[in-house]
Amino acid sequence: MRYQVEFLPAALAQLRALPKEARRLIGGKIDRMRDDLAADVKKLQGFRNKYRLRAGNYRVLFELEGGTIVVYDVGDRKDIYE
Repeated sequence: MRYQVEFLPAALAQLRALPKEARRLIGGKIDRMRDDLAADVKKLQGFRNKYRLRAGNYRVLFELEGGTIVVYDVGDRKDIYE
């Protein structure tokens, strides 16, 4: 299954604030994730439809809504889960 990817405005602003190399890495991982969640994706414990994508020292938090991946948070791994 191929997923559509949508970014919430706050997540898009967070992504744009990252260094260019980090944005490139995250973009590549999101591209691979679109095909059957084929990247380093794990379900977050205690939540029904929330997942995280690992991209180096950065994390992308998202929800699955049918055939759509909704990205709601992007940031450094030490700050993202707070």
